[in-house]
Amino acid sequence: LLGQMMPAYFTALGTQSSAATIPVTLEQARKNGVPGDIAGFVIPLCATIHLSGSTLKIVACALALMMMQGMPFDFPLFAGFIFMLGITMVAAPGVPGGAIMASLGILQSMLGFDESAQALMIALYIAMDSFGTACNVTGDGAIALVVDKIYKRKPADHNP
Repeated sequence: LLGQMMPAYFTALGTQSSAATIPVTLEQARKNGVPGDIAGFVIPLCATIHLSGSTLKIVACALALMMMQGMPFDFPLFAGFIFMLGITMVAAPGVPGGAIMASLGILQSMLGFDESAQALMIALYIAMDSFGTACNVTGDGAIALVVDKIYKRKPADHNP
């Protein structure tokens, strides 16, 4: 399944945009056996709201910056941050750098990032954006497979 998603993965590496990769992700999900109607619903939706790679990058970079700058952090702080980041990522645009720009407010309000720390986060994020986007679109294909299995399509001859 992962091998079949490689064209979408490499397209995402090049475009850094989940939205721009939708046609390739749709095609590869269909090749993985996801019916067109399910893929046509799940892939565009996930390209907008499923940003797991972006979330992982933001959390890891924020933690690294806090450690390097000697800022205090603990599990409850990061648990709340991850929860809010998950909500924020639903509203983040699927364009290059969209996730980090959407998360700047909670980086400042919850983690206490000043303007220089936010600028460093933007630079780190943009440098790694293609890999997070590739993770996002590969996950979109996996979610389409899961939705197809949950939906449990019935054969046409068994429908009343």
